[in-house]
Amino acid sequence: MATIHWLGAGLSSVPGIRRLAASGTQMVLWNRTLDKAEKALNGMNSTAVAKALDWGALTESIGKGDVVVSMLPATMHRQVADSCLANGAHFVSSSYVSDEMQALSSAAAQKGLCFVNEVGLDPGLDHLMAHVLVHQYMNSEQFDASNAHHFRSYCGGFPKVPNEFKYKFSWSPLGVLKALRSSARWIGGGEIQTTDKPWTSITQYETRLPSGVETFQAYPNRDSIPFKSEYGFAEDWNVQEFVRGTLRLDGWSDAWSEIFQLVENSAGEQGQAALESKSDELWQAYRYDQDEPDRVVLSVELQVTSDGKTIWHQVYCLDAVGNERGSAMARLVSLTSSIAVESVLNGEFSPGVSTAPSNFQIASNWLQRMTDLGESFERVTIV
Repeated sequence: MATIHWLGAGLSSVPGIRRLAASGTQMVLWNRTLDKAEKALNGMNSTAVAKALDWGALTESIGKGDVVVSMLPATMHRQVADSCLANGAHFVSSSYVSDEMQALSSAAAQKGLCFVNEVGLDPGLDHLMAHVLVHQYMNSEQFDASNAHHFRSYCGGFPKVPNEFKYKFSWSPLGVLKALRSSARWIGGGEIQTTDKPWTSITQYETRLPSGVETFQAYPNRDSIPFKSEYGFAEDWNVQEFVRGTLRLDGWSDAWSEIFQLVENSAGEQGQAALESKSDELWQAYRYDQDEPDRVVLSVELQVTSDGKTIWHQVYCLDAVGNERGSAMARLVSLTSSIAVESVLNGEFSPGVSTAPSNFQIASNWLQRMTDLGESFERVTIV
């Protein structure tokens, strides 16, 4: 029987860990601190065992056909993947596919190994929703490549009860601050748009949620352009807007205006020190309290117009909050990853490096499985 090696027992892992452990699958949970791994398995009647993460012991334990789940920092995925390649094991991660991960695709495929990435929340569930929407549109009477296509995919996490800062942190704020220095590329007005400062491209974004229409703030994140073809937008399509980005509570930009200035002036060692100092300050002031519920909103939208009139418009969304089963962020990231693990064991992925499934039936099935696990998704037809 194949063994699941889950690396990392942090806040975003526990629901997925417990789901797989409860299924009776042979499982080892590895974590830098053993007590945290043991705590994640507390009270469970399962054969899963917890071990302190030691690279030598891990490498010796990985067997042919096993699945290794890396919930470690993204910079460590390549080391994990190399061990999988050497030992004939499959690899699963919720992180974006890096260039160095993509470089392993041929070697993994030659060994019949699946290196699956982008199977968390964002990226992950957003991919599934996008594939479903595009499939529905392409099989509708309204489909025509010459129509004007507007695609918007936004995701964000924030406290269920808003505070004056419009945000709270589950871990060190430094990563969030550094992300504000990342450039972004997307399509707007039919042209490629770019920015080196995400906060200069903030828009008011109104979306339909199960609770009704709500306005957020949104900005582009990373490079949206490669996902255009991944989601099935052919080269001959008239794409006027295509953006994947981050969602924040309305009023966030005002609350964070001083931080934007700090990030803009954070060059060099002195700037880095200023960011680290601000990170410590923010952690003390705006971290989540014990058992405080978070909120996650994901909205994936495809609007199609012809001669200025909307002829097809659907929104796929979720609005989740923390509960007794874990934080919304942890559930959505790790439960989706756990489904990916099962899919790898069931032979549902092709060998090589891949991401969340693009097939309509499989994507729909994954969303249904998440629904069966207690998560709520809604597809709204506006036109």
